[in-house]
Amino acid sequence: MASTVTSGSLVYERRVVERVHKYHWPAVQLNVWILVMLIASCLIIGVFSTFIQIQQVLLLPIPWYFPYYITVSALTVSFILLLLWLIFQRRLLPSIVMIGGFILFVLWLVGLIVISIQLWGPEGSVSSNCNLFVFGANPLPKGQNLETLAWLQQRGICQSWQAVFAFGLVGAIFLLWIMVMAYQVFADDA
Repeated sequence: MASTVTSGSLVYERRVVERVHKYHWPAVQLNVWILVMLIASCLIIGVFSTFIQIQQVLLLPIPWYFPYYITVSALTVSFILLLLWLIFQRRLLPSIVMIGGFILFVLWLVGLIVISIQLWGPEGSVSSNCNLFVFGANPLPKGQNLETLAWLQQRGICQSWQAVFAFGLVGAIFLLWIMVMAYQVFADDA
């Protein structure tokens, strides 16, 4: 920005130079983080969307944590898209990553706690029912019949619960990792 002030025959010119600070992000670590978080978020969206559809077909109420975790995962995907846009614009700031990562970490942690309670809770937990009726089925159903098909569906549901817990845990750990990475980027360039 330049301004000119004239006073008689003298001309003064003042220039304001904007200094843009560039942060140096570790590209491989950031790309791995983005990939793993996209996988975790999309898996949770897919599994809980399927669970909601199953609940509707069975005319059962939909637990609050199904749409909650879908929403949190969708927010995570939106956050990643924002980060990609900022990277493309060369304006990715560590403060944005730290604040967004912290908010998402708290939301993922709440979801992880609820999933843990449902998976390994005190009575009638998903894990105890899966161990009793699915993984402990003796003898295992075989052949092309409805009993085998029902057992395969139950096994798929049990494994989906385990996958949601695993990817919820990975997502929470990776959100901690991105906050540490953002702090390191900030500290290295300070």
